[in-house]
Amino acid sequence: MNSFKAVRVKEQEDQVVYGLEEINTDQLSEGDVLIKVAYSSINYKDMLAVQKNSGVIRNYPMIPGIDLSGTVAESTDERFTEGQEVIVTGFTMGMSHTGGFSEYARVPAEWIVPMPENLSLKDAMVFGTAGFTAALSILALEKNGMNVADNPEILVTGSTGGVGSIAVQILSKSGYKNVSALVRKENQVDVAKTLGANTVIFANELGDAKKPLAKTRFDFVLDTVGGDVASALIPQISYGGSMSMCGNAGGLPVNTTVLPFILRAVNLLGIDSVNVPIEKRGSIWEKMANDWNITQTTLVKEIPLEELAETIDAIKNGQHLGRTIVKL
Repeated sequence: MNSFKAVRVKEQEDQVVYGLEEINTDQLSEGDVLIKVAYSSINYKDMLAVQKNSGVIRNYPMIPGIDLSGTVAESTDERFTEGQEVIVTGFTMGMSHTGGFSEYARVPAEWIVPMPENLSLKDAMVFGTAGFTAALSILALEKNGMNVADNPEILVTGSTGGVGSIAVQILSKSGYKNVSALVRKENQVDVAKTLGANTVIFANELGDAKKPLAKTRFDFVLDTVGGDVASALIPQISYGGSMSMCGNAGGLPVNTTVLPFILRAVNLLGIDSVNVPIEKRGSIWEKMANDWNITQTTLVKEIPLEELAETIDAIKNGQHLGRTIVKL
């Protein structure tokens, strides 16, 4: 095959650098299926991947990009045929296995989800890893009692970011009427309301994070940031309520006490989108393609690989809104 474009991250002296290069398939990781990539998306982890000592990439050089949609170019696995549209998210792609910021990617067949009928290649990455994580979070909360009929008070943190913005839209589309969006900046207020939030709350209105129990405000919290925000919210969750947690943009430590858990029966639900068994992924993507399909109303920007750095910097500086997808 002739050469093709890919972003590669390298170590250079004591720095980590990245940029667009011409490579060939010999520089891709091993796998059963070669995919002609149509779209990838830019996630918080992709921003971390190009930072030094972030723990995302440990062996260089590496092609980042933790998700992709595309068509099968070659396959040695009979489950996938040339021209078939597919999705890949998670596992070690873009970390220790070359990822989606490339015109071609090669992956194990066990990582691949066939494209649902009602999703296009572009739609699949409008969701991407962020949408898959939002879906997992909502499913976990509903498994633990969140129900439209009960009209619960729900809060989504990081509500204008990748996971949060999709979560707000899915909750609104599903019929939840009391969805609050947590924001930090004035310019995020109108965005959150456009996404479907009924109420907007500023992070500095959450109160004292050190208080072991506070007045209950929310039945369910879909947390995407962790840190002090999560610490402040756990004591405000109603009896028998739950908080899902899927991110750490607000910090790794969570400071709390046992009281919310032993006096209010609060549930803390960890969400991992990386290692979800492949046999469970298809049904989740079908749900996203049908009942939860919000791709036509999502706040999304489409860029070429050449403009990747600008979006990476925006995410790093807390200035990124909604979803950005990369067209290959």
